Amino acid sequence: MTERLTLFEDRPYLQFCPHCGKSTLNRPIVQRLMCRSCGFKLYFNAASAVIALITDGLGRLLVTTRAREPAKGSLGLPGGFVDLGETAEQALSREIMEELKAELVSARYFCTEPNIYPYKGVTYVTVDMAFLCEVSAPERVEPADDVQAIQWLYPNQIRPEDFGLVSMRNIMRRFLAQGQVS
Repeated sequence: MTERLTLFEDRPYLQFCPHCGKSTLNRPIVQRLMCRSCGFKLYFNAASAVIALITDGLGRLLVTTRAREPAKGSLGLPGGFVDLGETAEQALSREIMEELKAELVSARYFCTEPNIYPYKGVTYVTVDMAFLCEVSAPERVEPADDVQAIQWLYPNQIRPEDFGLVSMRNIMRRFLAQGQVS
């Protein structure tokens, strides 16, 4: 079962029109805000993020424990935002090095999921791109950056509801349903 995201249901995205400055913005529709005064339309675009589904030769998946908000202390997967001018693959490689001190060997596209990422008072809407990954020397992977701990889990040990972000829960459901861990 895929969880649905609800955008901006309890808080305004903007209070004043960026074009005319009046407080005449309608409640957000998923794709845009429109000023009732001047007709200005502000379209929403999702930020790009990557997620690594790293497996080892024993049929296990690398799962992290999040060291920071949002969802601090819950299960997670390595990944993060794609920087300006960076490809998804470059971001994936960078995030794996930053979070696990590991080198990405291969990455194959798996799926995408929408997500809401509240961080320091700003709510980011993202599209999370998940990749099936291999890293060099998986036995030497160690937590770094915003990872509190890592563990290698067999599929029967993984519970999607233990993951702190909606996109990761949905990705894990898809991952387990498709039998991606060998």
